[in-house]
Amino acid sequence: MRTLSALPVAALAAATLVLGACTTASQDAGSGGAASGSPAPTQGYDVSGITADETVAALVPAEVAETGTLAVGSNLEYAPAEFVAADGRTPVGFDIDIIHAVAQTMGLEAQVQSAGFDSIIPAIGSLYDVGISAFTITPERLETVTMISYFSAGSQLAVAQGNPSDVDPADLCGVVVGVQTGTIQQDELATMTTECTEAGKPAIDVRPYASQADVTTNLAGGNLEAMYADSPIVGYAVEQTDGAVEAIGEIVDAAPYGIVVAKDQPELAQAVQAALQKLMDDGTLKDIAGAWGNEDGALTQAQIDPTA
Repeated sequence: MRTLSALPVAALAAATLVLGACTTASQDAGSGGAASGSPAPTQGYDVSGITADETVAALVPAEVAETGTLAVGSNLEYAPAEFVAADGRTPVGFDIDIIHAVAQTMGLEAQVQSAGFDSIIPAIGSLYDVGISAFTITPERLETVTMISYFSAGSQLAVAQGNPSDVDPADLCGVVVGVQTGTIQQDELATMTTECTEAGKPAIDVRPYASQADVTTNLAGGNLEAMYADSPIVGYAVEQTDGAVEAIGEIVDAAPYGIVVAKDQPELAQAVQAALQKLMDDGTLKDIAGAWGNEDGALTQAQIDPTA
């Protein structure tokens, strides 16, 4: 996240196509979108030196190994986890670097396709071998897919510089809050809203947007009083708006992100776990996260379907 220069507020709207990630409602699954069959670009961490590990590669199912590629679904609208570079086509971000490193450790070449956030999990095992898109591991998701942990993030609020609406992070009742559609934060805001109304207070005015870039743009432009997102995304928004957006309150509900694999692909899940664990053990995963300003988020143990 700290490898990119800050953008002035006036440039935010123009940057919407560049700064996207955790959800891409503007692009349909399978429509192509941004794709990459080469190592992640030099903007983040250079993964070109990562080679196949024979032990890990031996775990890859034959039907995947024979293709030589790992088909990856990701929503390129959630910087700095996954978004599109300034060239308008190349996927970048710490998730993108990580999945390239994972694929190369498995002896494969990652092919990243942009898709709507909500459409990725249903397409795992058909359109995509795996999904990586800042997916928080939740009991609900584990009912339908397998998830392998690799990174930890919490939720955080942000407001316009100076908090002009005097938003109290401990009481969002009646506040106009932007959030990306399909994220865990949208679910959390729905629960908070119910608590507000049951207490006789005004409901939170939740404004969902297709992309996080849209949320940030509307907050900086004065159309929202606050936004709610993953902590790395809030930190990146603060940097990219040159301080026009600021974080408030504490990071809460820290939980792991997981790479998504189909439940009927246990061998592939084991291969992904083994690749992640190797990258954790040799320090590569931490270095990748650090290249994007999120070193503290890197986990040291890759777990299949971890429970709280």
